[in-house]
Amino acid sequence: MKKKILALLLAATTIFATTACGNAGGSKATDSKITIAASITPHSELLEQVKPILSEEGITLDIIVTDDPVIPNTSLQEGSIDANFFQHQPYLDQFNEENGTDFVSIGATHYEPFAVYSQKITSLSDLPDGAKIAVPNNVANEARALLLLEQEGVITLKEGAGITATVTDIADNPKNITIIEIDPQQLVNSLPDVDAAVINGNYALAGGLSIKDSLAQEASDSLAAQTYKNIVVTSSDKANDPNLLKLIEALQSEEIQQYINDNYNGAVVPVK
Repeated sequence: MKKKILALLLAATTIFATTACGNAGGSKATDSKITIAASITPHSELLEQVKPILSEEGITLDIIVTDDPVIPNTSLQEGSIDANFFQHQPYLDQFNEENGTDFVSIGATHYEPFAVYSQKITSLSDLPDGAKIAVPNNVANEARALLLLEQEGVITLKEGAGITATVTDIADNPKNITIIEIDPQQLVNSLPDVDAAVINGNYALAGGLSIKDSLAQEASDSLAAQTYKNIVVTSSDKANDPNLLKLIEALQSEEIQQYINDNYNGAVVPVK
């Protein structure tokens, strides 16, 4: 009986050793999973493109798609996701300050130029006196919209207002423009009711707008272009997670950069 038990133990040990050696020699990691929340356009679309790249590394990418501007960060706070992909650094800084979180960016991926759209005029020089212009109603993006209007000579901001500018920082408003603050998701829908709207790149895309038809857009060398790169965000304790770093590597790959250039016609610009 003792000999039979010993034989069974030896056989089990041999099987375990063979399996372990087989795994050690493989090129892929054991099955790993990243759960990430992302806005629809272009974020979740880009993540779909990196799925097969990560699969080659043995990593499964679970994408939770949402257009809510708060849920991706609160979900990260709750620990129900590993990362999110929908925001830029100023928005993240604002969330961290207001909520006492210490979320961090682990890499920039692309930049979505803000642009001015209208259904009523074909040039900003045609803005009538007292025109209504809609802008995003959150602090980070409102400043960005005001900077674009200043870039185009519609308004002048107080010196040093920069990326924290609000309507109270408008120093000169020669056409008596009325700035209307609106939920970013509703800016496209607001176009019939205003003379123009400054719209986030992702919401313009989702609303079927083409940046080629815009009246103006952020200059590539503007403060906004340097500041508002879209980032992948995670909690500070996961900042060096190897799977998340592989995700960044994939998003910044030449393959994905080419996909962006081929599919978004300038409405999304790859960056690192």
